Amino acid sequence: MRTMKLGNSTLDVPVVAVGCMRINSLDKAEAEQFVQTALEEGANFFEHADVYGGGACEEIFAEALHMNNNIREKVILQSKCGIRKGMFDFSKEHILASVDGSLKRLNTEYLDVLLLHRPDALVEPDEVAEAFNLLESAGKVRHFGVSNQNPMQIQLLKKSVKQPLVANQLQLSITNANMISQGFNVNMENDPSVNRDGSILDYCRLNDITIQPWSPFQYGFFEGVFLDNDKFPELNKKIDEVAAQYGVSNTTIAIAWLLRHPAHMQPVIGTMNIGRLQDCCKASDVHLTREDWYGIYRAAGNVLP
Repeated sequence: MRTMKLGNSTLDVPVVAVGCMRINSLDKAEAEQFVQTALEEGANFFEHADVYGGGACEEIFAEALHMNNNIREKVILQSKCGIRKGMFDFSKEHILASVDGSLKRLNTEYLDVLLLHRPDALVEPDEVAEAFNLLESAGKVRHFGVSNQNPMQIQLLKKSVKQPLVANQLQLSITNANMISQGFNVNMENDPSVNRDGSILDYCRLNDITIQPWSPFQYGFFEGVFLDNDKFPELNKKIDEVAAQYGVSNTTIAIAWLLRHPAHMQPVIGTMNIGRLQDCCKASDVHLTREDWYGIYRAAGNVLP
């Protein structure tokens, strides 16, 4: 697996992250096989959140990994906090409690990366800074980032937070590519020209923040996958053509499309299917041509101005 630096940190990470939101759908043997396969593929970056499975996903992962000090040094663990029932919470108390809960469930003394999950309208940047300082000084968290945040929200945090924010997890796929389309349609009066996210793609590139695309196979907001979907005949035809050229699956091409972008993104895959996991990892070795990338973009229904 090819590796990259996470943001402006010194942390080397695989270009594909393994999301564990659905690991609670596997039995013990299946979970062990899934985690072992990921490690064999070089995909040792595992992505969690305190709310996944009500915390069960972190516990199941740790059991499947047979976590101990020797194994811990061979994996990179990221988790997220800030979502509570009916609200978002970036208070100092909640961040600290959430991290302690994740550490206990993951059976580890530290997280490599902690992300703030969803923007909290009541966020107090000074409180976040206090929490981050305590977690860093205690050795509980080594790197910090955000999820689903726009540039001004990040700037607001940076007013108080001294640690570099190394990642921003954002929804992005071939069919959910508004942050890319907006860049094509500058000074236009069409729908793709609407700047819905404050130019977050350019902002992250300018500030060395790694974008982690989530739901890289989804269209809409968890409406389903676009691969092999009759709703997207032209897109699937094009992806299949490109996949045949490279001798890989359509799954591989969908991830390779994201990896081809010069922002050096790290897609978070959510599959629990071992075959698809392996196909996603193969994208590390596929470098699409400019013609391939734009051909897929247009086949998704996007029109170049």
